[in-house]
Amino acid sequence: MTLATSQSVASPSKHLPSAQVFDDEVPPLDESELLTLSPLDARKLASELPLGTRFRLRETITPVQYAFLQLNGCIVFARVATPEEVARVLDEVDQVEAKLLREGIESICGVPVWFGTGADGKPFLQRMGFSSFYSDWLEAFVTDKRFEPIRRLIGEEARIGTREKDGVVFNRYINLPGSLRPDLAWHTDALRDVFYNREMPGPMLNVGLHFDRIRPSDGGLRVIPRTHTQGAWDTVFHKVHFVTNDDDPREIMIETWPGDLTVHDGRMWHRVKGSPYDGARSLRRSMYVPYVVDSYQPKDAGTATNAYMKIFDGIMKVRGAVAKKRQQQARR
Repeated sequence: MTLATSQSVASPSKHLPSAQVFDDEVPPLDESELLTLSPLDARKLASELPLGTRFRLRETITPVQYAFLQLNGCIVFARVATPEEVARVLDEVDQVEAKLLREGIESICGVPVWFGTGADGKPFLQRMGFSSFYSDWLEAFVTDKRFEPIRRLIGEEARIGTREKDGVVFNRYINLPGSLRPDLAWHTDALRDVFYNREMPGPMLNVGLHFDRIRPSDGGLRVIPRTHTQGAWDTVFHKVHFVTNDDDPREIMIETWPGDLTVHDGRMWHRVKGSPYDGARSLRRSMYVPYVVDSYQPKDAGTATNAYMKIFDGIMKVRGAVAKKRQQQARR
């Protein structure tokens, strides 16, 4: 199935990226002469490429792409979504946001929805799990055949878990007095597994779609390359999870243009650095798609919120109350 793009939208979207956004776009690596490299030669070339190298998603993952991800723990595929699809995703999220507010829905399939306060004093969606639950178009988009190479990269038996885990997670980071999520401190996604199993888990690949032009000066996703191969001690104690948020001399910024797709290994140290700007210029929107390899455990509208999520939801509600108070004070 190939999704319609501009024809799917009845009228021009306010979210359509302008052509100027792509004026400084770095073109993807030309791999036309590299598709038959041996694994050894591909790894050698991958070790010589800049960490900011961008790639084009093909029908299969190329030897250089695979070697680059295995070596560094992260990779960027340029413009996997068209500008029209970027706009449609954001339009669909707007519609789901309106439904949640209109019907007073506070969680989807047991995962709490987090709202901050926007510049206009109205609720502003900041994180939503199971984003495709109320949108057939989003469901079709994230399961489109173009993403098949990503699924196979995760594993031959992997599936897209739109009804599992937290589903398709949509994030909006913005600097406002009422914001809940201006940044996210250093962490690894392997912490819980290490505590439970006392050993490092296998690859934990996070697949994200990005909808804004984010430069190094704008904050955004930071990773410490090659830490996905670190031992259990460094995974747990190298930094204080979700607390330490200082710049690290080894970190690199994952620079994105609207429509880019990133893959990074969750075992590596990563964070979202807050933007130094306020308001609209600080806006950063992303959507993470779950690829699942363990036993099938679907969730539905009747799924209860687990204790783990209740704790975080309580923390976010406290932060929300504090943020709202700060906004009210800023308006005086």
